[in-house]
Amino acid sequence: MLEMILAIFNGGVAALVDYVSTHVLTCLIPAFFIAGAINALVPKEIITHHLGTKSSALKAYPLSVVAGLLLAVCSCTILPLFAGIRKKGAGLGPALTFLYTAPATNILAIAFTGSVLGWDFASARIILSVTFAVAIGVIITYVFRKEDEKEAAAKPTPAGAYPSEPTSKQNKLSLANIAFFLLTLLAILFVGTWKMPLEWRIGGLAVLIVVTYFEQRAWFSRTQVSSWISETWIFAKTIFPLLIVGIFVAGAIGAGLPDKFLESYLGQNTVQANLIAVLFGVFMYFPTLVEVPMAKTFLALGMAKGPLLAYLLADPVISLPSILVIRRYIGDKKMLVYVGLIIIFCTLAGLIYGYSVG
Repeated sequence: MLEMILAIFNGGVAALVDYVSTHVLTCLIPAFFIAGAINALVPKEIITHHLGTKSSALKAYPLSVVAGLLLAVCSCTILPLFAGIRKKGAGLGPALTFLYTAPATNILAIAFTGSVLGWDFASARIILSVTFAVAIGVIITYVFRKEDEKEAAAKPTPAGAYPSEPTSKQNKLSLANIAFFLLTLLAILFVGTWKMPLEWRIGGLAVLIVVTYFEQRAWFSRTQVSSWISETWIFAKTIFPLLIVGIFVAGAIGAGLPDKFLESYLGQNTVQANLIAVLFGVFMYFPTLVEVPMAKTFLALGMAKGPLLAYLLADPVISLPSILVIRRYIGDKKMLVYVGLIIIFCTLAGLIYGYSVG
């Protein structure tokens, strides 16, 4: 009994050490700074115009999907960005679509899935993930439409906000500078998460950090920079402790799984097998792209293809750490509906795919 407790505890500690050593500096910290910049520097009217509750769904949801496709981040790294656009006025549906799409269907994840597991898995993954992302966003928007509209109406317009249609050359230049500054921050996130030799990564990050320093010195006032740092710190102190707890618990659960679990329960394409695979993916945390080699290992250990796809659809999108943070920003009811829809959609998708491939 004591050995089992120690193994579970060591699993949690190992998960923490791995996350802190490989993902905090190059993934999470840049994401916090991007979220802080969005909230401090981007005019609220821009977010609400394109992604707000009153914006056209035909524009808001495709933009959310495209934005997610370009970000190779995991379910935890995307959280500060989701929190940033949500706090800035993005509608619940488009914000959740963005939250779902980035870890599920980013370009790196799909390419890696195709090369390791085959393009049948990769094609099914991207088509179903985009479909689920939009469907979940639309459903939750409909279910909570009155509540979301009341929340949006109750939010005051921040003092000194930019006009939605800049009329002066200075305002246009300022918006262009903000856009370029955010692109530089996104480049830092890309370089930090890209699989490349360590010396290239360090060199690229060093150059981009220097560029960021000169950009903020040249383009923004001390007040704006101070606001950016303050917003970054608010996101970090709100989200990071929840991630630490969630990652430890997820690691402990993983260490406590029985050895024959996969072979015994996930070897057949049944409702039970698909549901177990989805629940495992929902509550466990693996950094982005790690779910692909994990899936290859599961396939070799006897997991059926239906449950394997169900796991692939669920694992990158959400985890116990991200559930804790999402609850903080959208509340218990919306969080439960969001998680419930993911479980239902992914389970059905795995079951249908398993039957289709025999």
